[in-house]
Amino acid sequence: MTKNIIKSFILGTLLTVGFSNAQQKPKVVLDHFFNNEKRENKETKALESWHYTWNDTTNGGFSLLGEIFQKQGAEISMLTNAPTKKDLDNANIYIIVDPDIDKEAYGGKANLVDAKSIKTLENWVKNGSVLVLLSNDKGNSEFVNFNKLANKFGIHFNEDSYNRVQKREFEQGKVMIPAGNEIFSEQKLYMKEVATISVKSPAKELLSAEGKNIAAIAKIGKGTVFALGDPWCYNEYIDGKKLPADFTNYQGTEEWVKWLLKQVSTK
Repeated sequence: MTKNIIKSFILGTLLTVGFSNAQQKPKVVLDHFFNNEKRENKETKALESWHYTWNDTTNGGFSLLGEIFQKQGAEISMLTNAPTKKDLDNANIYIIVDPDIDKEAYGGKANLVDAKSIKTLENWVKNGSVLVLLSNDKGNSEFVNFNKLANKFGIHFNEDSYNRVQKREFEQGKVMIPAGNEIFSEQKLYMKEVATISVKSPAKELLSAEGKNIAAIAKIGKGTVFALGDPWCYNEYIDGKKLPADFTNYQGTEEWVKWLLKQVSTK
């Protein structure tokens, strides 16, 4: 009888711990509203989402980035509407990448970052969450409204373009990471056609290309904001097929993901 009670207690405890751990998995939500690109599937002729989405396995997709998050124990999902408090209540990391300009958006009219979304995200970050802002360079990303959000954290994306790469001259896109960087080990990353970033307190500079700052971190309340002027970790540049072997974008992406998740665990 006693053995059965002990056995039941142990089993119940294991089930409780397992359920608790499942609940504690970090939730990573990728925006698919401000970036809302769609195209026709060549085989089915149906419209499909693409470009910086978890389910896009082509060069411009984030499928490999999603896998890296999952390998580190996170759950990933996409949000197809402007973020509300309810949407973000269970989210730990929210990523906005390359907000559309009209020519890119489905239907020809971009969903712009609005005042309500800005207030929602500002409060969400202050309460201990992690916001990731990845822009693109001039002519390929929306700046005015995206900056209204970024500016709340001391971050401003400049409408410019550096590290411009001619054909396969990959060295023109190098970003050298010196020892002592807060996120990355000493290595060589590839980021081409990057918008520079201006910062003021509480934000601080993080990476440079051509002598210009291209990334920033800000601690806001209990939360964290990370910003970079390029969607640098899409499939084409972390799958190991295109870049010379001395570029370490996959390694850099792993280090970045681990850092983001650490911000969640310490909030």
